[in-house]
Amino acid sequence: MAFGAGDYRYEIVEGWCQIPEGWKLGEVPGVACDSQDRVYLYSRSDHLLTVFDKDGTYLDHWGGDIIGNAHGLYIDKDDNVYCTSHQTHTLHRLNPQGEVTLTIGTRDVRGEDQAPLSGPCDSAVSSSGDLFVADGYGNRKVHRFSADGELRNSWGEEGDGPGQFTMVHGVRIDKYDRLWVCDRENRRIQLFDTDGNYLEERADLERPDQVYFDPVEDVVYIAELEYRVTIQTLDGETLAQWGGGKESNVPGEFVGWPHGIWLDGEGSMYIGQVHAEDQILKYRRV
Repeated sequence: MAFGAGDYRYEIVEGWCQIPEGWKLGEVPGVACDSQDRVYLYSRSDHLLTVFDKDGTYLDHWGGDIIGNAHGLYIDKDDNVYCTSHQTHTLHRLNPQGEVTLTIGTRDVRGEDQAPLSGPCDSAVSSSGDLFVADGYGNRKVHRFSADGELRNSWGEEGDGPGQFTMVHGVRIDKYDRLWVCDRENRRIQLFDTDGNYLEERADLERPDQVYFDPVEDVVYIAELEYRVTIQTLDGETLAQWGGGKESNVPGEFVGWPHGIWLDGEGSMYIGQVHAEDQILKYRRV
């Protein structure tokens, strides 16, 4: 069974993730691939950060309990891994050897007066090396840090107008250095420049919580919490879409809520789900 439309059609790779015997991954809110197409899963389990090859073979696990309850996962061009934990109010950067090289926030301490960080959801790095954090469960802000963790500026407040948020959930940066901020409960994505100036929005989405940009084509892949994935041009034209509305028992549709999304170097798509156990899907482009 194929999913999508036109040039963006996919088939499910059934049984892709070969979880070690006796393990449970639980919910899988974060998924990302490094430059070698190793697939990292950030899960709410005893094995917080697990690594697989693109064929689904287990390779390693990192982090112990230091990286906290899983939420957002991001890998930069140098294969540094960023783990954002909404429950412990921390963000950790790990180098390709799994060593922690940066920590922002104090474990289990909500930022005083909701200063960074208070329920952070996600992170991304711009072409300049600055680190942007979606601080969305306790705050309604986006923070900009230097590469060594110095806070440079923040923006956002509660509301539904430009530059306002109900929940700052996902943040990613396109090749034009525009921030795409998933304002999940306002059912939209807002776009900003790296100084926090509002540019425009993408509306009519089903609670978008994460995006991924094709590194070659001007295409964005959007994970939507209400059981849907949408593929659009950067200008907002919908190219393909599947799922939506409710959970499904059809292989390749969604048992849980799509939460993390990433593509490997071959164009295969990985989607992690929450509100379901051990649900990580791989789609091969056809």
